[in-house]
This record gives sequence, C-alpha cells and structure tokens, in this order.
Amino acid sequence: MRADRIADPWGDRTPYGRHETWPSRVDGYLAEGVEPAAVHRWVAAASLLHSGGDAMDIAVVDGRMAGVRGRAADRVSRGRLGPKDLFGWQANASADRLTRPLVRRGGHLVETDWDTAMELVAARTRELLEERGPGSIGFYTSGQLFLEEYYTLAVLARAGIGTNHLDGNTRLCTATAAEALKESFGCDGQPGSFDDLDHADVIALFGHNMAETQTVQWSRVLDRQAGGDPPRLLCVDPRPTQVARHAAVHLAPRAGTNVALLNALLHETIRHDRIDHDFVEAHTVGFEELSERVAPCTPQWAADICDVPVSRIIEAAELIGTADALLSTVLQGVYQAHQATAAAVQVNNLHLIRGMLGRPGAGVLQMNGQPSAQNTRECGADGDLPGFRNWQNDAHVADLAKVWNVEPSAIPHFAPPTHAMQMFRYAEQGSIGMLWISGTNPAVSLPELTRIRALLAQERLFTVVQDLFLTETARLADVVLPAATWGEKTGTITNADRTVHLCEKAVEPPGEARPDLDIFVDFARRMDFRDKDGGPLIGWREPEEAFEAWKRCSAGRPCDYTGLSYDRLRDAGGIQWPCTEANPQGTERLYTDGITWAHPDDCESYGKDLETGAAVDPVEYRSLNPDGKAVLKAAAYVEPHEMPDERYPFQLSTGRTLYHFHTRTKTGRVAQLDEAAPEVWVEVCAADAVRLGLGEGDLVRVATPRGALEARLRVTDLRPGLLFVPFHYGYWDTKEGDGPDGGGPGRAANETTVTDWDPASKQPLFKTAAAALTLVARADGRYAPAPTTTASAPSDAGSVPATTGGRQAYATQDTVPGGTP
Repeated sequence: MRADRIADPWGDRTPYGRHETWPSRVDGYLAEGVEPAAVHRWVAAASLLHSGGDAMDIAVVDGRMAGVRGRAADRVSRGRLGPKDLFGWQANASADRLTRPLVRRGGHLVETDWDTAMELVAARTRELLEERGPGSIGFYTSGQLFLEEYYTLAVLARAGIGTNHLDGNTRLCTATAAEALKESFGCDGQPGSFDDLDHADVIALFGHNMAETQTVQWSRVLDRQAGGDPPRLLCVDPRPTQVARHAAVHLAPRAGTNVALLNALLHETIRHDRIDHDFVEAHTVGFEELSERVAPCTPQWAADICDVPVSRIIEAAELIGTADALLSTVLQGVYQAHQATAAAVQVNNLHLIRGMLGRPGAGVLQMNGQPSAQNTRECGADGDLPGFRNWQNDAHVADLAKVWNVEPSAIPHFAPPTHAMQMFRYAEQGSIGMLWISGTNPAVSLPELTRIRALLAQERLFTVVQDLFLTETARLADVVLPAATWGEKTGTITNADRTVHLCEKAVEPPGEARPDLDIFVDFARRMDFRDKDGGPLIGWREPEEAFEAWKRCSAGRPCDYTGLSYDRLRDAGGIQWPCTEANPQGTERLYTDGITWAHPDDCESYGKDLETGAAVDPVEYRSLNPDGKAVLKAAAYVEPHEMPDERYPFQLSTGRTLYHFHTRTKTGRVAQLDEAAPEVWVEVCAADAVRLGLGEGDLVRVATPRGALEARLRVTDLRPGLLFVPFHYGYWDTKEGDGPDGGGPGRAANETTVTDWDPASKQPLFKTAAAALTLVARADGRYAPAPTTTASAPSDAGSVPATTGGRQAYATQDTVPGGTP
C-alpha cells in the first residue's frame, strides 16, 4: 500500500491491546523510477534525524543511495519510519555538499588540500598549548556523530590536549535529562524502555510533543489507543499538539511554571496517600522534606500561578495517582524552560513515591532530542567523564587513567567539565583561542545570535568547523573540514531508551569528504599524543577498533557494552545496554531490583542545589545517602527571570516541529520536507489575534530586548499570551537583503532568545522570553507556511490549504502477516 506520508506522518493503524506485541508494519521509500528489483543491496542503519533509533536498511543502486525501508524485527520501530526517516537521506546527495577542505585567506574561504588544512589546525593547536596552555582550546560537538567518534574526541581532548572544555550541542537538548537522572538516581541512564508503551495504562507526557519529535513511537501510542484497554494520556503542553488532542487531560500552563504544577501533583498524590510506602522506605531518602515542601502547594495555588483550571490539575493528579502502570516522558517543554532540572526531578519524584519503576509499563523516559545524544553523555563528550565516571571521585579518575594508560593528573578534574554556554563565554572573553566545532551549527541554534555571530567572527578566535555543508557557522570559520555522514561511514548510535544500533557504510562520501573518526585520528597523529609508556594515546584507526576500545572503557560501568560486538549487532539488531557476557540480551529496564548506582563510591554525581547549581560536597552526599538510595529532591517554585510587561506583553517559546531537524542543514535540502514547512512562522492564539487586529498570514514582527524576526502569522489554539516560533530557520533562509548580511530583521528564532541557562543542567532557556508582536504588512491573500498536520494547525480548519506532499511523498507501508517478520 502507498500513502502520502507528508499528509499522514504516522501512517495506517495496526491496533493492539495492552500487554500484546506491537504488530509490524514495514514502511519504505524508493527514489522516483527505482523499482525494488533494481536495488543491488540493502545496508543496515538507524535513523539520524531524531532520537528514536528507528532501524532501517539503505537501498544502494549503482553506488548511490536510492531509498530506505524499515526493519520489521527491530525492537524500537517494528518496521515503521517517519517522514524524516523516509525522505531525509536525500540530503546526502545535495549538490552543495562540501567536498574539499577550506581555509580562510585574505578574508575569504578558499579550497585547499587535507594536509594543508590539518597542518594549519595542528600548528595553531601547538602554538596555543605552548603560549597559553590547554585551557585555551575548546571542542563543541554534536548529537549526530557515532559513538566511536565521540569516544575518540573525548580521549584526544581530555588526555591528549588536557582541556576541560569539551561539550556538545546536547547541552541544548538533553543536558537536563542527564542531570535529572543524576540528581534522582546518582547516575545517568534511562530507567524505562519504549516497550513500556505496550504495558502502561497511563502515559503522562510533560513538555514532550511525541507526535512530532518521535513520530514512530507516537504511532505506537495511536495503535494502543485503537486497540483493547487503551492507555489514558496526560499532556502538559501550552500548544494544541496531536498529543493534546488525544489526551484524557490536557494542561496548558503558563511558560516557566512547570515546578508549580508538578509540586501540586505531588501535593495531591501525598494528600490522598497514593504512595508505595514500602518502596519509599526501601529505596529512597528525602521523603519527609519533599512532603513538607509540597504541603502548601495546593491545586488552587498552582492554578493561580500556572493559569490553568484547578479542576484539571485535580483530574491530572487522579490520573497519575490511580494508575496501575504509569509511564512518564519528558522533553524540551521542560528541559528548555525555567527551572528545567527542578521540574524534571519532580517527575522522577512522582514515580519514586508511587513505586512506578522497573516493571513493564512503569517507568520514566527522560527523553533525548538527537539520535546519538546518549552517546555524547556516556562517552564523556558533553561535560562528563567517559563511562559515567565522577570527576569529583579520585578513584573514578584513576580508573579512567588506567584505561587510557596515562597519569591521573593528565585528565583535568580540578573543576567540573566546562559546559557549552560557559565555553562560548570564554571564547567571547578571549581565554579560549581555538574552538573546534563538529557537526553542529551554533550560529543558528544558540541563543542571542547577534552575540554568537560576533564572537565567532573575532580575529583572535581560531575556529575550525567540521560539517557537511557551508552552514552559517562554517561561513565564519578559519578552517572548514568536509565530513562524511550517515550512510557514508560505519559506526554505532544509541537511542533514547539505550538501544544500540550499528550503522554500516553504504556508499562512498562525495569528493574528499572524510568520516569524523578519520579526521580526529589524523589530528591525534599529527599532534603525536602519547600514553605514559610512550605508545600512541589513540591506538585505533577503524570504527570497529574504536568500538572495542570503548568497550574496555565501559567495562563495569553503568553503560557496560562488553557483551556487544559489531557481529552481534549485525545479527540481532538493536540491543539495550548494559549488555555483558552474563547478560548478553541486554537490559530492558533499569532499577528492577532497587537503585543500582547511587552509592557514594559508585555514583556519577553527588548532585547539585537545584536553585543555585552549587555542587553538593561528597561528604554531604555521603551523610545524606550512605546506602545509595534514590534521592527525593524537593524544589520551590521561583518566578521566571524575564516576565512580560507593557512593552513586551507576550511570552515567547521556540521549539522544533515535525518536518525539520535542528537548523535544517539536512531537512531543508529535501524537497518533501522543505515544501511541507518552507519558511519560519509565528503562532498566536485566536483571542490575542482578534485583540490586536491581526489575521492569518499577516507579516508580523516579534521583538524582544535582544532582537527581532519577521514572519507570517498562524492563528492557532495555543494558550493566550504565548507566541511560538520554530527555531529551525537560519539567515540563509531569508530573502535577499534581509537578515544579518543585509541589515534587516532576521528569520531565526534565536535572534530573540536570552543568554540564560538552568543552574543545575546549564541548559539554555528557550521558552520564557518576554516579547512584543506588531503588524508589518497585511496578508493580501497569503497564509503562514506552517503545516496543518501538526500543533500549528489553524484555529479555522478551512482557512488554509491542507499540508500534503503529493506524489513525491508516496511511500509504501506493508503490514506483516501475524505481526512478525
């Protein structure tokens, strides 16, 4: 069967009941004119444009990619693919791929050879190390590389150069997930599993627009709702998402008030004694303080702060409190908002006091936004030490030094690893003289872009950019290195529920583009990094060798990979860590037998003060939690730092949407995805539009104290007083003469956002800026370029044409008889 998968992103229903196996449905797409019989071979991979880890095979015809299909046996997706999976691969063949290195000469980027480019990078590194030391060099990476590449980067940065400045753009999307897990459980690692969607009777989604960010798992929820004993949904989101439309209870709180809402839910749960007292006694500390802190947080108190009906808060609390098996998911509506970590921790608290952990359907998914964000965290490429080791624990540092065969003093652990927001501040101030950016585009994705562009353009900052295209960031670089990408190299990625997939090389990269692993290994060779015995610090060249090295580093740690191998992943498909020789099938759920890694000698972190971010002293942690239990950590609600006023009466929230990924580096080059959402837009509710005399398609200006953007207006059913702008669009999307190069207003949402971050996770706040909305020009028959299939659907359903993909978006979706491959 063929269907337009732009018009219907989630595909046909395959209903199933609670505790049953999700039936398979194999989705596929082949390029126009390519028949299945013409495919020479199918090469295994997994999705690279979201955090789901959907397994797929790449079709190869005459040495080029020609399509993809899902894998029916995959534990994550059961053969399904979303729109970005089905069509995104086409970006690899874009005509504007970088194919040769570029260096800046006379103010312009010009082509050169690899030896010249890499020697320039190595020479500048040597100069800075000699003149100013390792703290003058920083690395900012991605959530889209492979595990083998992150681990190699971590080794060369931490033990080779000796810098503390290594972080990823995962700081923008998943840092709070990691921090919240460390605060509650002493260690990172997703407690739940996607399979919990098959067993839960209540699914609570906190700031998680699953329908657009994890389309395949949303298909799973829809299939459950179409079957027997469907789950009831709780949605906490200010926008009218598809999740909200299917929810039994939808709460749309004022931006920045998540902690108030969650404290009220905890208050009601405790007041009605919906508590697993045996679990709390056996496996937690801190219940008395939590109970005292939320005692005054009544539903009425929270309703006044959050601007939601008190009756809805009570309904939500009853839904959570009476669930037989509660699954909660959390994403950017919490992570990028005010009091991010404090709010995410309160979700953990709900599960801990209800004993909803470690059994089918009862779990927490502190979600990721990127395909390999989990790998940055476990490999130590995002502000942690590899293997979830604790930088404050000398025994952990010594153990890592033993793995790398270096002295412990060679690994910087005098202070916390530097987070990205601080790293860019150091670059702005001049203490960082070289910044190596791989696989990400901060000139669009970071807040307050005027500032970011200015600091990247400084002559005193030597910037290296490693990417596929000449992005907004690459245009500001001193050296640009053309990278190979998914389908052009081999490596592993680990998804949001700890499932490891192997992605194999299907085709050659264009021109002289190289895998990121090859680039990092080349740099390490030129720098002649050595271990304490004089041998090469990095003794591998090929991906499988790097994977085996990582296994040695992960051995005995929470994220133990020692039971995995490339051959096992080829045979079995996705497998969840920890996976050891004693547990070769992997681990579906953590904490099935109590809390595992919170003991003071074992924990990844001693925690932080949720309000100030101050690190908890090891002695204090040991006193609080000598037996290594989960910590019930309370948090008081604090008002957002920037509130609306007469000049800026709205709150502005930014976010991602269904058809694009991050800064559109790939999806903006794919016809099916680009045409579904070709330009930026602004969302406002109908009542606010009427009050201001604005209508669908009007060209409007959104301004904050930091900057402005112009876009067409979409009138939706989101909560009053809120504006929403997708963050995907950079200034290369603007019309000629607009934006930073032309002097006019930009089209990037981050022209307006604030340089502020959560005190604990250091994740930037993209959800609570104060903003003004004004008319620039009437619509004159135009309408906003926003999809109608998503949360941006217009209030008046017939006011704009429906979003469709047409014939070019037709994909196959074949149900496998009996639900098995």
